[in-house]
Amino acid sequence: MKIGGTSDAHQSRVNPKAEALKARTKTFALDVLELVDTFPAHGAASRIGFQLADAATSVAANYRASCRARSKAECAAKIGVVLEESDESAFWLEIADDRTLGPKDARRRLLQEANELTAIFAASSITARLSK
Repeated sequence: MKIGGTSDAHQSRVNPKAEALKARTKTFALDVLELVDTFPAHGAASRIGFQLADAATSVAANYRASCRARSKAECAAKIGVVLEESDESAFWLEIADDRTLGPKDARRRLLQEANELTAIFAASSITARLSK
């Protein structure tokens, strides 16, 4: 039987924690893009915004790819990339904060989220490497 375009077999294989983390990383990426849209479009602010947007969207895209990995080794490699990109997102959010780019509350909230995601993916990276 089909439910919302998804087979019952697929529904039984869906990991609710992975789906929640996919949604969380996508929300992070979208929120960062919204923040970056408030940056000036010239000079260093433009470069900071580009780097931040690139890293944050890579967190979501690479986590999604890790969920579709064909092997444990491929999953571990993708989680490693997600860890690097979440940490890089935190770095660029720190730079944006130091340069007072965008609304302060948004910068701080997203920096906290980037740090939380980095911690999650650091633990996931260790687990993934140990289970190879």
